[in-house]
Amino acid sequence: MDTNGDGVGDLKGIISKLDYVRSLGIDVVWLNPVYASPNDDNGYDISDYRDIMKEFGTMEDFDNMLKGMHEQGIKLVMDLVVNHCSSEHEWFKQARSSRDNPYRDYFHWWPAEKGKPAKRYSFFDVNNDAWKYDSLTDSYYLHYFSVKQPDLNWENPKVREEIFSMMRFWFDKGVDGFRMDVIPFISKDTTFPELPAKYKGDMIKYYANGPHLHEYLQEMNREVLSKYDIMTVAEGAGVSFDEALDFVDPDRMSSIWLPFRRGQPGLSSK
Repeated sequence: MDTNGDGVGDLKGIISKLDYVRSLGIDVVWLNPVYASPNDDNGYDISDYRDIMKEFGTMEDFDNMLKGMHEQGIKLVMDLVVNHCSSEHEWFKQARSSRDNPYRDYFHWWPAEKGKPAKRYSFFDVNNDAWKYDSLTDSYYLHYFSVKQPDLNWENPKVREEIFSMMRFWFDKGVDGFRMDVIPFISKDTTFPELPAKYKGDMIKYYANGPHLHEYLQEMNREVLSKYDIMTVAEGAGVSFDEALDFVDPDRMSSIWLPFRRGQPGLSSK
């Protein structure tokens, strides 16, 4: 629903149709990313996690939309995209400026003097190569997706703190939950070895089995999710049905899908 005639649906358009949405019996809406983004990958390349993409409107529009949804008894689930951000995010701009920049360790780098790193597959790269050479600091950076989507370094506690703070920002606004984009990919073996033989060339399976994945999800639950009346649902790329039990088995005090109740576990396991 485009309210300003630019050919792009917008937040005011959603507001104008809330009566209709509710009439369909819908009580939860999930939005794809609406954060500030150069839009290289339909908004999944986020340049500012605390702002709204101009094509969609303003933060005031967002607040009015959320208020209108809640007045209609509709809950809002946002898309959480934290395996990677945009290369136009200020963190990455700083990280590229020098090897000793404080933001350097917000991303995964491989110095060129060590030779080219072991093969990693990229979903969007024309050469299927997840390592992009960056001449500014004579290094490669990791991008599982587009070259404009550098992977965040979750092994850095400061990155996790930044992400958890951002999640609180949206929950404190009243957002009711997150759909977590490729969340199994967040943990990496930062030695970046050759693909272990047991994966038989299956990079996606390898990406979903990082050494600290469950630790990071437990921390997310402990620091953020368990403190709010929210729900989460995760994209489980690379996770088998059997492995999914590690995330959702109630006996493990873990749940990818969290009911709208306080005090129950969020996305955590092991």
